[in-house]
Amino acid sequence: MPEQPHQPEGAIAGTGMGGAMDLGASEAVTLERAPGGPAGTGPAGRPRSLWSDAWRDLRRNPVFLLSALVILFLVFISLWPSAIASGSPLTCDLAKSQDGPGPGAPFGYDGQGCNVYTRTVYGARASVTVGLCATLGVALLGSVLGGLAGYFGGTWDSLLSRLTDIFFAIPVVLGGLVLLSVVTSNTVWPVVGFMVLLGWPQISRIARGAVITAKQNDYVQAARALGASDSRILLRHIAPNAVAPVIVVATIALGTYIALEATLSYLGVGLKPPSVSWGIDISAASPYIRNAPHALLWPAGALALTVLAFIMLGDAVRDALDPKLR
Repeated sequence: MPEQPHQPEGAIAGTGMGGAMDLGASEAVTLERAPGGPAGTGPAGRPRSLWSDAWRDLRRNPVFLLSALVILFLVFISLWPSAIASGSPLTCDLAKSQDGPGPGAPFGYDGQGCNVYTRTVYGARASVTVGLCATLGVALLGSVLGGLAGYFGGTWDSLLSRLTDIFFAIPVVLGGLVLLSVVTSNTVWPVVGFMVLLGWPQISRIARGAVITAKQNDYVQAARALGASDSRILLRHIAPNAVAPVIVVATIALGTYIALEATLSYLGVGLKPPSVSWGIDISAASPYIRNAPHALLWPAGALALTVLAFIMLGDAVRDALDPKLR
């Protein structure tokens, strides 16, 4: 065969249409290398994980960014309410009962002459505290019980399944009316304990299903064949790959727990005066809705915005962690 002429300064690349074009040596090398490394790797050629892909998607999701900003603001005013609201939420003046907006009181006054703006700001602390603590307790208890049941199976799994059925049969609001009616504490902890008591079955079923799916993977079977203990398999191999659905459900449930606290406080069995809560303020303003609707609308609006922000955050996290939606 005749020897092809040497091309020291260029290379031949197909155009994809049956032809060819001359490329410089540096350009030919550039085409051979995909930007950021091979498919499934990051900029440095490292394999991308589910969490890195999820974080990349979340940063590009406007729903996540908007809801995260709202939640960060709520956390800020929960920790430092005096930064944007002066005065005490317990300071009231009956002479200003049901007055509209005025200097120092942009939201007006409620039926007891309390500053609605100040009470709305301070009410975020109770709602956020209850929501975060209840979600953390539910996620931990439900994940541990459901994960152990899904991994070991047998009698433990059957017992947990029947126990969750019993708890699912208890109406949440009715259970709160019965259990919290005998509690005289004004703190948030009885409400948090009640939510953990009735909320863990949902998370346990999610965790159980995720663990059952994860333990069938080849890497788990390989770890077991190499002699890894059950605790090591659960903590190092199964838990990191089964925690994603638990995080999604817990994030969405956080907004539900905030709404449940407000409902129980509205009914008089959740937080009780002198605690400051949106549910308490909504309950106190209900009889005056015709004469002073502002006293009801502002705490109710703050409650609705908070619940919506956490639900939107949970939806964004679910979309980012679900590979089927990519």
